[in-house]
Amino acid sequence: MEAVNIDKSLKTLLNRFDSYHPSRIDLTLDRVIRLLRSLGQPHLKLPPVIHVAGTNGKGSTIAFLRAIFEASGLVVSAYTSPHLIQLKERFLLGGRTISNYDLYNLLNEVEIINDGKEITEYEIITAAAFLSLSRTKADVVLLETGLGGRYDATNVVDKPILTVITPISLDHEIFLGPDIASISAEKAAIQKKDVPSVVAYQPTEAFNVIEDTALKVGAPVFRGGRDWFTQKKADSFIYKSKKTTLPLPIPNLIGFHQIQNASTAIACIEMYKKIDLLDKNITNGLKNVNWPGRFMALPDGNLRKKLPKKWNIWLDAGHNEAAGKVLAKTVRQINSESLLPLHIVFCMLEDKDPSIFLRPFIKYASSITAVDLPDEPRSHNPQIASVALTKSGIKTGWDHSLEASLYNLSKTLNEAHILICGSHAIVGAALLINSKGTLGCAYSGVSS
Repeated sequence: MEAVNIDKSLKTLLNRFDSYHPSRIDLTLDRVIRLLRSLGQPHLKLPPVIHVAGTNGKGSTIAFLRAIFEASGLVVSAYTSPHLIQLKERFLLGGRTISNYDLYNLLNEVEIINDGKEITEYEIITAAAFLSLSRTKADVVLLETGLGGRYDATNVVDKPILTVITPISLDHEIFLGPDIASISAEKAAIQKKDVPSVVAYQPTEAFNVIEDTALKVGAPVFRGGRDWFTQKKADSFIYKSKKTTLPLPIPNLIGFHQIQNASTAIACIEMYKKIDLLDKNITNGLKNVNWPGRFMALPDGNLRKKLPKKWNIWLDAGHNEAAGKVLAKTVRQINSESLLPLHIVFCMLEDKDPSIFLRPFIKYASSITAVDLPDEPRSHNPQIASVALTKSGIKTGWDHSLEASLYNLSKTLNEAHILICGSHAIVGAALLINSKGTLGCAYSGVSS
């Protein structure tokens, strides 16, 4: 089948998935368990699984784990979410991203087995992921929760080899609860009896809940800030635990938070026990890790070549309060010497609060502009967002599109830092325009 036809067929299929449930998100395990039983219980036939939950840093921690495992010669599969441009990005099978052709056939197979029964899009996609993972030889599967943990469709694996909880902060309160304790309880629910739980540096309130849950289910905890530590040096960092002290290079992902994510991954390697912590491949993995959309420079491409050469253009998919604080700190560090003006172009989904995310930038941003993404119907109306933000004390303009906003900035700016941020959708749009010169059509899918 031709690529264009596959694209159209996938879009049609995903649109049909939307019709199987009246809500995009409805947290329960009943439907996905029912479908998995009909598929022959593929979630119980997987290679060894490392299950990762948290608010921020899940994808980056998985990227570090993949890089280290692959540098050590292991074959890795993974299921992550959300994607930036195409749904296939979520499916890593034996070290390779699934093709659109194979993805279409996989989803079509699962849809037939589901037989029109009520199920959310995310649940049916996750069931398909388990089916594909069960059919693929690998040494390890890296499994990311989509939302929360307790009732996330990934939380059906009864015996992972490790669970991992990355930093927890406020996000998705309508689904997970109004405070850190409530959210932590939902994410800590992926912990299992006798399965080591690697816990990243956490607010005390979050860790107390995580440890209490671990004690109740009988999961041993390996905690950042107690059992293992991170210390940043000028051009390196140190990972330290009771068993080892490792000097390591600054990883290939920018920001101190990525050093912490790398340390969480190394703590997992220590608990995994099948890779020597002194192995040079850990260093190689840190140097070569790649995770698009996390404070990355816009690469050369159709969009980049149309913009001023002296612009530093950064992309980041962060979208909550904690991500805003970390991102603002990273930008300040990057800009500490050049002192170039910072201009923010953003688009956020309607269930996010732009004022909370953008507030850390008020003192540093020369301009903030909300833009429209026509292919993302769940995004904020930029004009309404602009008015609301300005009333809240964050002076904000708006524009009809990402391209229009960048063009208008380029008329008066020769040198600047440009930060495109606020959602996976806007980062994906920027990368798509950059690769193709036009937005075209991105696939739908549950985003967090």
